[in-house]
Amino acid sequence: MLPVASSVASAEAYPSRPVRWVVGYTPGGGNDIIARLMAQWLQARLGQPFVIENRPGAASNIATEVVVKAPADGYTLLLANFANASNATLYKNLKFDFARDIASVAGIVRVPNLIMVNPSIPAATLPEFIAYAKANPRKITMASAGIGSTGHLAAELLKMMTGIDLVHVPYRGNGPALTDLLGGQVRALIASLPSSLEYVKAGKVRGLAVTSATRADMTDLPAVAEFVPGYEVSSWYGIGVPRGTPANVVETLNREGNAGLADPATKARLAQEGGIAMPGTPADFAKIVAEETEKWAKVIHAANIKAD
Repeated sequence: MLPVASSVASAEAYPSRPVRWVVGYTPGGGNDIIARLMAQWLQARLGQPFVIENRPGAASNIATEVVVKAPADGYTLLLANFANASNATLYKNLKFDFARDIASVAGIVRVPNLIMVNPSIPAATLPEFIAYAKANPRKITMASAGIGSTGHLAAELLKMMTGIDLVHVPYRGNGPALTDLLGGQVRALIASLPSSLEYVKAGKVRGLAVTSATRADMTDLPAVAEFVPGYEVSSWYGIGVPRGTPANVVETLNREGNAGLADPATKARLAQEGGIAMPGTPADFAKIVAEETEKWAKVIHAANIKAD
């Protein structure tokens, strides 16, 4: 009976030591900011440090593999994100199966992207841009943060749903892509709303629409879905753990994560990052991940996208 009693006591005490939260991107970016904000909340609520461990590389696959191989005890978390859904199809030789090896704990936020163009494009609205693109097939260069990035897949989905034909120009991140958009080397870009909006407000680029299902609080720009029904693309973030993590740990993290999304101060800070809260159960988040994986598999196959 003693080992059982000890196990129960340990489970009830979770967390009894620091928790590491693995993020597949460098410090300072959207993924890192979201994770650190929620880590602060969880640390305050649960009384143990939640330490961010940045493991960038391979579109978050390195970080995911670290978590997959970690003990399923609740002391290693993954910042699950959009790339985890698309990578399942983009990469053929992964050493893990995200759906099989990572258990969904809680959604955090969705962050809309922004469709913007260089002012040289004679279009002030998304319908005008679509009409111009149809009249000029393969004459508009559409930049992205890289092959298989959110912006790339968002552009491919737009092409599929509207019949336009754009020339994809991949970069190593949104920063250099935006620089070339400002300079006119490329003519359009879909990138994170928070990181791009200042350039729209300054008149350096022209914002056409946000990619969320509805309009975003940060701007009065319309949603793409107002002109292209059913279109929706968001960068999303949530908490994942190794499959087999005890149910009481998952429940604790889910409960406290949802409490954070309801907290006015945390909610306001997430809103500053363009975040649209994603509260719900572990099953709710698992459903989102499954739907996103299926959705982007179809786009990737249709557009014949292959990761480098």
